[in-house]
Amino acid sequence: MNRWVARGRIVADRDRPRVMGIVNTTPDSFSDGGLAFGIDAAIARAIQLEADGADILDVGGESSRPGAVPVSLDEELRRVIPVVEALAERLKVPISVDTTKPEVARRALKAGAAIINDIRGVETAEMAEVVCEFDAGVVLMHMLGTPETMQQAPHYDDVVADVFDTLAERVERWGIPRDRIAIDPGIGFGKTFEHNLSLLRNLERFARLGCAVLVGTSRKRFLGTLTGRDVSDRVTVSVVSSLLAIRRGAGIVRVHDVAAMVDALKIWTALEGWGDLS
Repeated sequence: MNRWVARGRIVADRDRPRVMGIVNTTPDSFSDGGLAFGIDAAIARAIQLEADGADILDVGGESSRPGAVPVSLDEELRRVIPVVEALAERLKVPISVDTTKPEVARRALKAGAAIINDIRGVETAEMAEVVCEFDAGVVLMHMLGTPETMQQAPHYDDVVADVFDTLAERVERWGIPRDRIAIDPGIGFGKTFEHNLSLLRNLERFARLGCAVLVGTSRKRFLGTLTGRDVSDRVTVSVVSSLLAIRRGAGIVRVHDVAAMVDALKIWTALEGWGDLS
């Protein structure tokens, strides 16, 4: 596992796997249907996830589910910034903000966030400048198309090679130090069922880029395809898939069900040892 640093703080290293808890401040998340929609609800959920053992909290104000329509800058700021401001004063763990908008990223970092989680993989110079200005950590995720279009017959010549090459280009493009970057192959973001399985089977390859590897399988559709479980009944399969991602080199897993994930990792690392996982 490669080290990941955000604003001078080590947020992941070889000590143990890290758990990123999801706080969706949206009314239309695929996974929780607005459980944390509203400032007070989002703050309460974040505080609970930290108590459950989350190492990082990822706050998002725009749904990225398949078919989702973008929200305006003003609406995303309204959903996210008050939450970050409140949490920065209360939480000990670093705050990540899930956004593709440079102005949201800038305002969030000013409010106390440490990480920008960009599903577009920092495709603009403006977003790169914001990340560099604040010495922020950043997640470069791979996505084919946009949330509105990404699941409309996605195609790759070789999904593992294509995703790897795209992420490698983004790692090099802006000159952001590699120890401030986590790469995410984007499970479910412009990928078919078979694409997702191929990426998870070959995660070890992505660690060669010299960055931390982050994976998010939590409650996703391919797990329902494999098990027949509804999105609200995918805690166990989400934990199992996250553990297998860690086994194949992921150092950070992004999850909804933090308590279950943390408990599983306690048993896993006691029996296996983190040093043997990567």
